[in-house]
Amino acid sequence: MAEGPVGGDTGGIKESAAGGFGIDAFTVDDRMRLFHFAAAEKRHDYLWVLRALDRGRANYQVLLHVADTGALLAQLAAENSAASTVGELQPLLDALADWKLLDRSYDGTRAANLAEYRNRHYVYQFTQAGYRAYRAVEDVLGASLEDAQLSRLVFPDILDDLRALAAANTAGDAEEVYRKLSRLDSVLADMAQRAARFYLMLGDLARTNDTRPEVFLAHKDALLAHMQEFNGELARYAPLLAEAVEAVIATGVDRLVELAAEADERLFRSPAERLEDWRQRWSGLVHWFADGERSESERMQSATVSAIRGVVALLRRVTEAGRGGVSQESQLRYLAQWFTSCPSDADAHALFRAAFDLGSPRHISVPYEDPELIPGRLSWWDAPPVALARTLVESGREVRLHGPGRIERDDAQRQLLRAQQLKAQAQARTAAAALADDGVYGRSLDEPETQALLGLLDLALTARVPVSRGVGRDLAAGAHGVRLILHPAPGSTTVHTVRGRLHLDGLRLEVTAPRATVRGAA
Repeated sequence: MAEGPVGGDTGGIKESAAGGFGIDAFTVDDRMRLFHFAAAEKRHDYLWVLRALDRGRANYQVLLHVADTGALLAQLAAENSAASTVGELQPLLDALADWKLLDRSYDGTRAANLAEYRNRHYVYQFTQAGYRAYRAVEDVLGASLEDAQLSRLVFPDILDDLRALAAANTAGDAEEVYRKLSRLDSVLADMAQRAARFYLMLGDLARTNDTRPEVFLAHKDALLAHMQEFNGELARYAPLLAEAVEAVIATGVDRLVELAAEADERLFRSPAERLEDWRQRWSGLVHWFADGERSESERMQSATVSAIRGVVALLRRVTEAGRGGVSQESQLRYLAQWFTSCPSDADAHALFRAAFDLGSPRHISVPYEDPELIPGRLSWWDAPPVALARTLVESGREVRLHGPGRIERDDAQRQLLRAQQLKAQAQARTAAAALADDGVYGRSLDEPETQALLGLLDLALTARVPVSRGVGRDLAAGAHGVRLILHPAPGSTTVHTVRGRLHLDGLRLEVTAPRATVRGAA
């Protein structure tokens, strides 16, 4: 499959409503497309090409031709043999340019004649967003996942910077405030990253089931060194740092933020954005040291105490395993010997069922109600759970139907509905008889009579049944023991009801009752 950029911009979501340039000009899809080289088929070739461009950037070679990139790649191949497997450079550079990692421009100064001038002479350089994406991948590849130590030497420097920050804010020195606050922000950012790695290491230690002595000693040494050094320094400097933060707050937080924003040299940030940015950074610093029991320093001390409990629990497990001579590893070894000593496969299968008890979960074979909705290639981790009966899970017995269930009948409700139905029918017959006796013109019809008349009209206009062949356009319909006839008439007629006036254009209504019908018989 030919590699190239992914489809066009589908989202079109802008990160910046102002529509700037540089990184702000990249949409969300453009930024996600920057990392496409890390998942492409030739991802290793793309990575070595970017490393060659990065080396040229470090040597102040901003614009690189294909030949220059090849020379830098040869230098990398001399240091690492994996770089020598990179194929042709021109398609790789063009693909990276299409993904917006590189900026491609034309350089006509390299042409010595007209033929060379007509050929492509492109030079490449990192885009701002492309370089950040490349550095992000390099940071992930070169990160040490076991680096979870917190430096205890930063606390004296933080205390000195806070005191100098208070003095600079009092004196109104904007540049000194900017320098000290920037340094504090970078130090705290590094501490936050280290703290996150430390929390992850504690979680892995708490969830581990490995009780080998060498594993215990590796974690024990790292944790005890941290608890003895870092925790002691943190407990000693925590009140001093809180007092220093309070001293800075006493000089005026608004004044501090304004001075830092004044000396800030970020040209493409508005003054309001710079003020808000420095205010948030100062809030984070306060949260670290001067937020009482909710501060990050207190949280670090609590995490260290929890780590002590975890180390002690792991030490107890190692001690009990060494003293009794029985551990999970020894039990598995004995079980493996039993399997190898089985005389036949049937005996091995029986031992397997008895040891691991995998015969009891019979619900594994239960399918979905509609198997076509769930694809068979979907993993158990991603597929929705199957609905199981309680008897199958608890006792292992499948649910079986024992004939149709009993139908519950509510006789009282049926009698009530039947009485309401009879009442409505009697009311409709009475209203229809009133229409036949008193007519529809020259009076105002009440609600039951109006409903009866509208029902008869609906039946007559829907059926369109003529009265007889000799009568031209007369229509008729019968219901509730009466008959409605629509006669053609000049002009229009009006029927007055409680709901309003019903105008009939070119029609006149006549309601009649058969001779056998007696009014009130309903």
